[in-house]
Amino acid sequence: MRSDAMKKGMERAPQRSLLKALGLTEAEIGRPLVGVVSAQSELVPGHLHLGSLAEAAKAGVRSAGGTPLAFPSIGVCDGIAMGHEGMRYSLATRELVADSLECMARAHALDALVLIPNCDKIVPGMLMAAARLDLPTVLVSGGPMAAGSHRGRKTSLSTVFEAVGAVGAGRMGPEELAELEDAACPGCGSCSGMFTANSMNCVCEALGMALPGNGTIPAAGAARVRLAKEAGTAVMALLAQGRGAREFLSAAAFRNALALDMALGCSTNTALHLPAIAREAGITLGLELLNEVSARTPNLCRLSPAGEHYLEDLHAAGGVSAVLSELASIGRLEGGAPSVSGRSLGDIAAAARVLDPSVIAPASAPRSPTGGLAALRGSLAPEGAVVKRSAVAASMLRHEGPARVFESEEEAFAAVMGGRVAAGDVLVIRYEGPRGGPGMREMLACTAALAGRGLDASVALVTDGRFSGATRGAAIGHVSPEAAVGGPIALVREGDRIRIDIEAGWVELLVAEAELAARRASWAGPPKRALAGYLARYAREVGSAAAGAVLGGSS
Repeated sequence: MRSDAMKKGMERAPQRSLLKALGLTEAEIGRPLVGVVSAQSELVPGHLHLGSLAEAAKAGVRSAGGTPLAFPSIGVCDGIAMGHEGMRYSLATRELVADSLECMARAHALDALVLIPNCDKIVPGMLMAAARLDLPTVLVSGGPMAAGSHRGRKTSLSTVFEAVGAVGAGRMGPEELAELEDAACPGCGSCSGMFTANSMNCVCEALGMALPGNGTIPAAGAARVRLAKEAGTAVMALLAQGRGAREFLSAAAFRNALALDMALGCSTNTALHLPAIAREAGITLGLELLNEVSARTPNLCRLSPAGEHYLEDLHAAGGVSAVLSELASIGRLEGGAPSVSGRSLGDIAAAARVLDPSVIAPASAPRSPTGGLAALRGSLAPEGAVVKRSAVAASMLRHEGPARVFESEEEAFAAVMGGRVAAGDVLVIRYEGPRGGPGMREMLACTAALAGRGLDASVALVTDGRFSGATRGAAIGHVSPEAAVGGPIALVREGDRIRIDIEAGWVELLVAEAELAARRASWAGPPKRALAGYLARYAREVGSAAAGAVLGGSS
């Protein structure tokens, strides 16, 4: 055991003394030491209940002969951080989560890990650490929130964001908004649509790093507690077999994860997180692979915000395992890939079936023949950009219009709410990339305002920032190179024509190269921001969104 180096032998008496100060007995010290990492907090609805899941995981570890030792992780609630300076810290915390887990696991010579995240950046941050450490590891998320209900309709956080735009346009009264505010988020769990948190928690099943049900079992239920106990026993089995995280985080696992991503119609943020996790496992995952997988993988689900179904509906329809079974039926699953359950992905898929084809369409009659995400390239994004194709209205798959240029999300939001955006426009929001933001803020407030005003089917938005999984419409993010490093998006001027062809995979700035060269020669550089502390360090070290916005990456 790795922990023997810290606890065995006469010379380790001081260390054992400190372990005994924790209340551990000789027998407990002699067993494998398993870190149980919980992101529980009273700031994040998705994390409010994680303490009870940590206790369940600890019970599972003990029942299988290990000694569980809990420690915390930070976590930002993207919904609460959205639309103000707080969002600059969201993506940046992914690296802090990964680094802090590495430090704790190595410093205390832990033998294995159970990871208990739930929201946005915490899931990929923990997986990055798992790949880096290569310890036996099982992830069990906190599970999705139940959908809200308002005037007979299911609702979620994105419904409230869109309602703000509707009130601004006079399409909804403030009294109804107040009703919605009270009803949309009924309790603990990750927000109830196929937003980033639930996207990543589902993808964990396809990566083989979580047990079946991880992505969809409701947060507030006994089944989630049982899953956490099973995670504790499963990690002890992995430890006994000497199976580290990198055995599961293989190239095949990432291809399976992308295939599931396309079938579900996940958040565009998976295009940031999967490459970052893969990098820690020694695997390069480029945007080219995203399009290759998308081209041969049908989209089977239209979950909120792309449709009317929520995570609770996906769970009732058979969950991720049922989606994997449909992919296996058409040869789109590499079934030999292992999982922490002890079964292969193929075995898990073979034991599952679709219980509601209105939620999970059969692979023989999909929602669309290609996947839910698309990577775009072109003169505006030479290194690439990403769009959630399954949430784009058919009328906006091809679009050309005049650029409306904004230097920040706040400027664009004010223009939308002030009625200064017209059908046909292409909003360009720049200097919001990983380095320029810094922190690559999500633009949900802006995209939701467009939807709330009824403009999501006639206005496109292009940014070097990113979007919440709750975004719908022709929202093209991750434009690379970003404006802060002189990418073409920095050279766009008001009124320039921009052409978007999502089906062909292009986003073009229709300006002559000679004119662009002149603009480039006169470009004065990015706006000066007064940065200090962690954000200043992050801005200096973060790389391109096209490679996952990792620290130490290329610009």
